Amino acid sequence: MRVGIVQGADHWHQHDHDDEFFYVVEGRFIIDLEGRSVELAPRQGFVVPRGVVHRTRAPERTIVLMVETAGIVPTGT
Repeated sequence: MRVGIVQGADHWHQHDHDDEFFYVVEGRFIIDLEGRSVELAPRQGFVVPRGVVHRTRAPERTIVLMVETAGIVPTGT
């Protein structure tokens, strides 16, 4: 589990072997998927299944908990 304070957009990517869970503590967090976007408010979470191409965006300063395996290397936004 990691805590991130993020703002801005990450690059499009996928994780072939790992799911990724995001839980918003404060702010607004958007997960873009192919064909749709999911917007999360505080106390909302979302799982990006393995193999799904996605990117994350935070239009404002956002605190998010990320649950992922040690194999996922954070690149920052």
